[in-house]
Amino acid sequence: MSCPDIFVRRLGLAALAAGMAVAVAGTAAAQSMVVRSTGPSAGKYPTGSKLKGADRVTLVAGDRVVLMQNGKTRTLSGPGTFSAGGTVEANQTVGTTVARMLAAGPQGRVRGGVSRGPADKPLPPNIWVLDYSEGGPFCVANPASFLLWRPFMETDQLLKIERDGKSETIAFVAGANYRKWPTEAMPLAYDVDYRLSGAGLAAPVTVRFAAMEAIPATAEGAAEALMAKGCTSQLDRLVDAMSEAEAAGG
Repeated sequence: MSCPDIFVRRLGLAALAAGMAVAVAGTAAAQSMVVRSTGPSAGKYPTGSKLKGADRVTLVAGDRVVLMQNGKTRTLSGPGTFSAGGTVEANQTVGTTVARMLAAGPQGRVRGGVSRGPADKPLPPNIWVLDYSEGGPFCVANPASFLLWRPFMETDQLLKIERDGKSETIAFVAGANYRKWPTEAMPLAYDVDYRLSGAGLAAPVTVRFAAMEAIPATAEGAAEALMAKGCTSQLDRLVDAMSEAEAAGG
């Protein structure tokens, strides 16, 4: 085979490889992840499952499935059959919201904007501060600067933290949403139960912490890490914020 023929053949192979790479990248980009699934068909589309762009999602009345793809969410409500590859138009609000929700540390007294939860309750500013009214597993990004948060700040309140027969009480003063976890008096440990009471709680709640080795850089990365550790309240917080931003930007 002559040198020109070899050169042409190599160019052809390179073009084929490039085309395959683009095709693979396109397939990966089209993949969606289920980040919330409720209703009769929830078992068919469990949280964390991956769907290809060509997959069809068939829902019945009462079903609601939220898909995440390329840093955006898309909500499907039954009854109906939907393409998993449907697109959501990007907007600047969503990107800003994701960056804020994944950023660690306090961000003002309350969450930016006018977002409210049930009974007009303000929502936490990001996914890394603990709304102490929420029990269950909670992923900690930075134990040295871990913060507790409350939605209302009009009065002084005392929060009691108990673990293994020991207790520590911290004070929230009027006008403040945040208090740092009492690391010296009550070191933050993983995979043990903490009982929180007082400070406006109708009943004590139990929290168990899990380590987050690094703060994820993307919404998909955060969703997968939170699901792997069972930190569903933080995943819900992220999904709610993204869905709200998309609705506002649409």
